[in-house]
Amino acid sequence: MNRNRIAFQGELGANSHEACQAAFPDMDPVPCATFEDAFEAVRSGDCHLGMIPVENSIAGRVADVHHLLPSSGLRIIGELFKPIHFQLMANPGVRIEDLKSVASMPFALAQCRGVITRLGLARESVSDTALAARQLSERPDPTRAAIAPALAARLYGLDILLPDIEDTHNNTTRFLVMTADQEAPTPPGDARCVTSFVFRVRNLPAALYKALGGFATNGVNMTKLESYMENAAFTATFFYSEIDGRPEDAPVARAFEELQFFSERFEILGVYPAAPYRAQVV
Repeated sequence: MNRNRIAFQGELGANSHEACQAAFPDMDPVPCATFEDAFEAVRSGDCHLGMIPVENSIAGRVADVHHLLPSSGLRIIGELFKPIHFQLMANPGVRIEDLKSVASMPFALAQCRGVITRLGLARESVSDTALAARQLSERPDPTRAAIAPALAARLYGLDILLPDIEDTHNNTTRFLVMTADQEAPTPPGDARCVTSFVFRVRNLPAALYKALGGFATNGVNMTKLESYMENAAFTATFFYSEIDGRPEDAPVARAFEELQFFSERFEILGVYPAAPYRAQVV
């Protein structure tokens, strides 16, 4: 296992790349074309860690990721909440008044609608913010701009014409840090923790209500519960959930015991320290 490499989905200069640098500045970031590729890079040992976005405060959950988590064979060992800022960038020497169009991924274009409309720019969609910056660097055009993170401007030699142009300035993405190392250290005993798990309830009347009752009666705070279709079946019996606490806590242990009685599948995906951001939004 290469312990100095961390995988992420996207191009160099993407928000996920910035997240890697923020959390693990001494590790080498490894870009991957897809989330599947990023998971495989960690699973195979090519990378020690993966930095995976799971939800955004504006756009909601990253759907593909949650379907990959249960079968990934990886453990969640950390989380990171990253503020998302978008920069309007162009080739060196280009003036704002020369611009005719701007390229970025659809979500970024939607998040910067105010500035784009004010400048009267045509929108061009690409699959990744940093890809828009790289393509502009490779094919300079004084009439085109890109919207991407500040890191992309530095990597591809572009000038930032307008900083932080997003319409909503509390835009935040949550990332999970994942590893294939099943012997990774557990969080310190005094750390506030989050436990992520998946379960599938039995085919019984009110099974979900009964399965979750133990969390209420034992005073366990459930911070996330999301349902998914599985195997193309139109049934909402597969769930991803997160709670405050760790499995060895007595209230959590009792809640998990009750959950498993009404479930036909239960798997803990990770126990990890709660990010400081959680305390700021409580």
